[in-house]
Amino acid sequence: MSAAAHGHTPAAWTGVTIAFIGFTVSGVAMIIPNVLLVVVGLVIVVAAGVVGKAMSMAGMGRQPSTNFAPAAAPAVEERTPVSAA
Repeated sequence: MSAAAHGHTPAAWTGVTIAFIGFTVSGVAMIIPNVLLVVVGLVIVVAAGVVGKAMSMAGMGRQPSTNFAPAAAPAVEERTPVSAA
């Protein structure tokens, strides 16, 4: 299953690492009651998603599989009207 490129990309690793840091900052901020630091941690988590998506769009994410041929468009049949006789 891991051969299906489930997160084995620089974009995924970077996004998860940044999100982990954000959750850690928010968790520590909850222990020492600091609302501003909780918000900063959550902003870091949101930034992780943005960074991961940007890296994926820049070509550092999952690449298209070369093992499968692209799906061909289905043939469209011409329809004939049915008359009620």
